[in-house]
Amino acid sequence: MKIDLLHYSAPPVVGGVESVLAHHARLMADAGYHVRILAGRGAQTDPRIPFVHLPLADSQHPDILSVKAELDKGCIPDRFSQLVEQLSASLNKALGGVETLIAHNVCSLHKNLPLTAALKHVLEQPGSPRIILWHHDLAWTTPRYQNELHAGFPWDLLRTDWLGAEQVAVSELRLQELAGLLGIPPERITVIPNGVDVFQFLGLQEQTQTFVEQLGLMAAEPLFLLPVRITPRKNIELALLTLAALQKRFPNPALVVTGPVGPHNPNNVKYMERLRAMRNELNLENKAHFLTELSSGYLSDSAVAGLYRLVDALILPSREEGFGIPILEAGLSGLPIFCTDIPPLHSLARNYATYFSPTANPEIIASLIYDRLSKDPIYRMRVQVRKNFTWEQIYSQYIAPLLG
Repeated sequence: MKIDLLHYSAPPVVGGVESVLAHHARLMADAGYHVRILAGRGAQTDPRIPFVHLPLADSQHPDILSVKAELDKGCIPDRFSQLVEQLSASLNKALGGVETLIAHNVCSLHKNLPLTAALKHVLEQPGSPRIILWHHDLAWTTPRYQNELHAGFPWDLLRTDWLGAEQVAVSELRLQELAGLLGIPPERITVIPNGVDVFQFLGLQEQTQTFVEQLGLMAAEPLFLLPVRITPRKNIELALLTLAALQKRFPNPALVVTGPVGPHNPNNVKYMERLRAMRNELNLENKAHFLTELSSGYLSDSAVAGLYRLVDALILPSREEGFGIPILEAGLSGLPIFCTDIPPLHSLARNYATYFSPTANPEIIASLIYDRLSKDPIYRMRVQVRKNFTWEQIYSQYIAPLLG
């Protein structure tokens, strides 16, 4: 299927809608669609996604600004119809062979009414593509624009139910506003929220991204980090037992142990074997992850730092420590800290951590963790975003079904 996305401007122009446009195009290209971006300003930023330059689609084009100044006063200048004709010709040429056109805000705002009118004209012609009108903002429901809107054509195009057009709003609020504005049932409007590129936003390195995808860490609830080498003094078995106990309290807890097997004691290899056996006995194969099993090399500091930005909490069940650098790293990352009540860790975390004994009952530790996290709105919001608002989730749940 050939899909075109239309807006006034596109990346590398910076803006909320421009960013959404780029993510939509990327996801559609990933899914195998032939997708292009049509805009008045921008450039090709992905080799798979052509950029089609339509100069008059730009809301900041001098001719468009000149006409808009008159339109804002309630006057339709002679130049308006000429611009509509020019834009209609450009759209007709660009849309040849296109099956679906998705117009972002073009039929919602009055930033370029010649473009809006031209699009309406093109879509009324036989053989026009399927049209999806994607509404981020609505001029007619925004108080700050009321002095620039007037009864009749072309302003009424922004509050008219276009025949055959499918309507998408980015939130329930916009859905209700749009339904009232167009006089249509809310059921005719699809709500598709925006999302977040988690990997990009958190600055995760490619290696870290691979681990996250391979292990399904985005679905964890909660996700714990144990950034230590695998040696008995780190007491990793207590973390495994606690993770098993947490399964009774949380939907899908998971643990990531970042370090390799300690290199200075041959017994560490046997310790790793015991941990693997314990993991199997506790049925934690898909929840307790040792990154040393996925990579023979050391993780870079940057890769580990990325995990700190992704996870929900630090757990550090050490029997002994000389210092406790992970406590500082967790503090800098804004993570809840669950650690043993041993002097080096206590001197660093002071009253900011939740403590337990290195020999504590795992059920007690699990209860401490549950009591702390279940009351933490920051944790709950992190999980909500990670599970429901990544662009990949938005695409699979909403956009893919829309495209059919």
